[in-house]
Amino acid sequence: MSDASPARRPRVLSGAQPTADSYHLGNYFGAFRQWAAMQDEFEAFYFIPDLHAITVDYDPALLRERTYIAAAQMLAAGVDPERSIVFVQSHVPEHAQLAWVFNCLTGFGEASRMTQFKDKSATGGADKASVGLLTYPMLMAADILIYQADKVPVGEDQRQHVELTRNLAQRFNHRFGETFTVPEAHIVKATAKIYDLQDPTRKMSGSNPSHAGVIDMIDTPKTVTKKVRSAVTDSGSEISYDPQNKPGIANLLTIHAALTGQEIDDIVAEYEGKQYGHLKVALGELLADFVGDFGRRTEELLADRAELDRIFAAGAARAREIAVPTLERVYERSGFVAPLG
Repeated sequence: MSDASPARRPRVLSGAQPTADSYHLGNYFGAFRQWAAMQDEFEAFYFIPDLHAITVDYDPALLRERTYIAAAQMLAAGVDPERSIVFVQSHVPEHAQLAWVFNCLTGFGEASRMTQFKDKSATGGADKASVGLLTYPMLMAADILIYQADKVPVGEDQRQHVELTRNLAQRFNHRFGETFTVPEAHIVKATAKIYDLQDPTRKMSGSNPSHAGVIDMIDTPKTVTKKVRSAVTDSGSEISYDPQNKPGIANLLTIHAALTGQEIDDIVAEYEGKQYGHLKVALGELLADFVGDFGRRTEELLADRAELDRIFAAGAARAREIAVPTLERVYERSGFVAPLG
């Protein structure tokens, strides 16, 4: 049986890969801010998926450093290790152990049809793609199901992986008896979608060839104001919210609203009769203050690696209190002989 019960809050689990030197503004509004807001409503598990990060070429020293950076920025965004379980994926070996069971329940064709595998293997060539990249979704399923998570906050691009997770939970339950909670994707409709400042038709992403349109959370205030000043705008001069015909200005208004909590219509009214430059100057100042404060909090956290290690250890211990019994049930129902002791 899963350990879902009316006595506990619903569980939510999510992670942010340590594959960049900094997260960007889109990550903050699309993930971290949502995670911080969920801590009171949900029993929250937030982790650094370092095992996922090695499915593509990587540098070990850089991975280790980026794991600390990821944790520091997560905490700087408001994730509280006293209210949530914060840990590093590789510190909880049950993730990888359960993933192997799911590998053996997943068809090769089923795995190879996953969109992320098709996209990434097409980019580098299927012959060069690692087996880890193919089995990435099964590890993601293990991440979720090992904790009997009820909801998984994801973007639309990850919905397919959550569907596979649901399928694997149901498949195991049907074959071996009720074991897993079948989770639901938790897609927050009100999340501000942030677009690239230089190409406002594409989402802000760390993988964009040029970083000129990406606001990194470690950018200096001077860098931020320069990027906003150079942001692509649209023809005309009237400040209005029209994502179809004026995507550049619509993006700047969306960021302004996300930072201040104002309604976009109110911001438009505030700038009636003003030029694009007025909006850019004001938004540049808002973003410079915001990113500057965030950067200082991040640096303070990174300055105390021992405290981050303590948070990791405490989080892994709490996570394993749930992960170990789940894996034991899975192993017993899979027919494995239990070890002595």
